Amino acid sequence: MAVPHHDAHGESGAAPTAAVPGQEGRRVETLLPPSTLAAIWAVRHGQSTANVAFAEAERNGGADLPVAGRDSDVPLSALGQAQARTLAGWLSGHTPGTGPDLVVCSPYLRARQTWAAMAEATTDVPVLVDERVRDREMGVFELHPPGALASWAPEEAARRALLGEWSYRPPGGEALADVALRVRNFTTELAAAAAGRRVLLVAHDAVVIALRYVLAGLGAPVPVELPPVPNASVTHWRSDGRHLRLAHWGQTAHLTGLTLAEGMA
Repeated sequence: MAVPHHDAHGESGAAPTAAVPGQEGRRVETLLPPSTLAAIWAVRHGQSTANVAFAEAERNGGADLPVAGRDSDVPLSALGQAQARTLAGWLSGHTPGTGPDLVVCSPYLRARQTWAAMAEATTDVPVLVDERVRDREMGVFELHPPGALASWAPEEAARRALLGEWSYRPPGGEALADVALRVRNFTTELAAAAAGRRVLLVAHDAVVIALRYVLAGLGAPVPVELPPVPNASVTHWRSDGRHLRLAHWGQTAHLTGLTLAEGMA
């Protein structure tokens, strides 16, 4: 089943990948980019208060804006804070010399709060904040749930549905293709500056999806049929000596048994 991108806080549709004329039935190959990095772990932030509000709006069919303020200031929910604490356990579970030795965090509050909880497990890993791993910007529709967009700007909602998330660029915002461009720039510079390092990114689902597309190499199809990127999940690429290859996607075993009640404790 095609799984759409979950933008900062909600879901919407995506268009299928276009076939190349004359290539039907031919073997599809990609050219993997070389990388000097030893590993990348990409963590999506824990559940945010906007994630909760968007889910509630979707369940109730509400068309009002459930979240005020700036997307960059949206904090973790109580459950998100508990999820972040489980990530500290995941981080501390690495044997010496195998876990991350460099952290790059999104500047958005929910990502920084997630790392703050994880940081309880380590004191000696350097941390950088980089704007290029911020969440997808939705422009004039920042913090608008899909129901509000459909109610207040039906023509724009129709355009979004027609184009799909990879190509749809809200006024003043980004398409997923734009996110991929800045993520590609970031990974290229990261590989040049951090050769041999094992890097942990604490970011957003749009960044994880873009990262998968970028690391899949030249000729990779647009990622419109990926499984979702759950809150507080871990996606891992490891080096084969020349390239980074996907080891696991959206892993959540560390969240097993976590409940909202624990988050509120």
